[in-house]
Amino acid sequence: MRDQVGYSRRRAALRPTPSGARRARGPRVGLPAGEPSFPPVAGWEPKYRAGVIAGDLVAVVVGVLGVGGYVQHRAYPDGPLVGLVGLTTFVVLLAALMVNRAWNSAALGQGAEEFRRLGRAFVAAAVVLALGGLLFDIARLRPWVFVVVPATALLLFPIRYAQRQLLHRRRREGRCLLPVMAAGSLDTVQDLISRTRGSAHLGWRVDAVCTTDGLGDGLPDVDGVPVIGRLSDLATHARRGGYRIVAVTPDQYWTPQRLQQLAWRLEGSGAEMVVAPVLMEVAGPRLHVDAVLGMPLLRVSAPSFTGVRRVVKDAMDKVGSAVLLALLAPVMLFVAAAIAIDSRGPVFYKQRRVGKDGREFTIVKFRTMVTGAHRMVTQLAEQNEGNGLLFKMRKDPRVTRVGAVLRRYSIDELPQLFNVLAGPMSLVGPRPPLPEETARYAPDVRRRLLVKPGLTGLWQVSGRSDLPWEEAVRLDLRYVEDWSLALDAVILWKTFRAVFSGAGAY
Repeated sequence: MRDQVGYSRRRAALRPTPSGARRARGPRVGLPAGEPSFPPVAGWEPKYRAGVIAGDLVAVVVGVLGVGGYVQHRAYPDGPLVGLVGLTTFVVLLAALMVNRAWNSAALGQGAEEFRRLGRAFVAAAVVLALGGLLFDIARLRPWVFVVVPATALLLFPIRYAQRQLLHRRRREGRCLLPVMAAGSLDTVQDLISRTRGSAHLGWRVDAVCTTDGLGDGLPDVDGVPVIGRLSDLATHARRGGYRIVAVTPDQYWTPQRLQQLAWRLEGSGAEMVVAPVLMEVAGPRLHVDAVLGMPLLRVSAPSFTGVRRVVKDAMDKVGSAVLLALLAPVMLFVAAAIAIDSRGPVFYKQRRVGKDGREFTIVKFRTMVTGAHRMVTQLAEQNEGNGLLFKMRKDPRVTRVGAVLRRYSIDELPQLFNVLAGPMSLVGPRPPLPEETARYAPDVRRRLLVKPGLTGLWQVSGRSDLPWEEAVRLDLRYVEDWSLALDAVILWKTFRAVFSGAGAY
């Protein structure tokens, strides 16, 4: 067994540079822990960043020259096509992108932060141009602020999204991944490995593990990842192996002093140290690092369900649901006719659900099952494929022919837009539960009722009916803890892809 462990350690220590990577000049192996080392720089990283910058420049140029030129010509036919105002807008937009670090490699392809920075950049550019127009009394700036800048944003955001999707596709194929060294207890390291494999699009690949005793539960590896040493030797292995990320997971070994020493020893190595706090499901705007009495403290603020953000969310729900109902009215009429022709019974299905603060309301959906389907649940109980408190069957005999199509693409949920417009529901939120379901909720699960239930949510874009009960609850609680307008926007965007793919719906 010791020979196997030694072999695994030597194999990981001599791990070749990943394909597509280039080494920076300088010593690589055998350095003292305090000396700088040079990890391999993956060739795809500068190329991807350059591609993002090029895409942004194309969008800005098209926005300024194309949209700006058209607006300028319409407003001032005898003036220059773009002129000084256009040049100023171009410079301000590029400056706003740079100031807001919209091209920072750490944010590219990572969650909502990339688009949040872009949004701040365009808002800042519009504010600067508007203030400049007021200060210098330049009336010609108005159409550039209210037309050109928004139009440029509408061009740039889809380009960024397309580039991100291409990156995610490559990562799912095993390319464009960053090598990670994981260090902590066996169970937390296993959890990290499982999460990175299940979310390859995030770009992490755990290549090696360090544990307290340098062993992996009697085996030389953890879920196929070699254990190459002890936690006390983490910095040395991280520098020699050229890992881009050192992920520190919870373990009794870690103390403030040891974490600080590890951070010092990794300085100059190019490896990013990432510490996983115990509060795994709290992130985003609720986490703040403050220095109190000379100590860095992770401050977790209470989730906020009031204020300006809530007013904006409610306004978006009202306007969004009204617009969608107007646009989708022909589709809903066609669906209603198809249901009436396909099977006997009402077109709509009404059911009591539980909303914010435990208040019940009546949810409206298109009927997808035969009349009296609820009375057949007892007969089908043995075939239940659902987890937790939900009844689910992939091939439910109660579902009609039209209902199967409606469920696959979530068309049956369109009438819930009336619930959103009326107020009990939101466009984005946790899944609306049944009264008998909430009656059996544990105290922590009842936190789902702190916000309005949603037409879509993290559960909708993460697997839908394929999700186990525990995972669906975890996602709903995560939304309650970390909700933001940016997260709502990302969920709405991903909902279209989830619905059109039809994956996980039955």
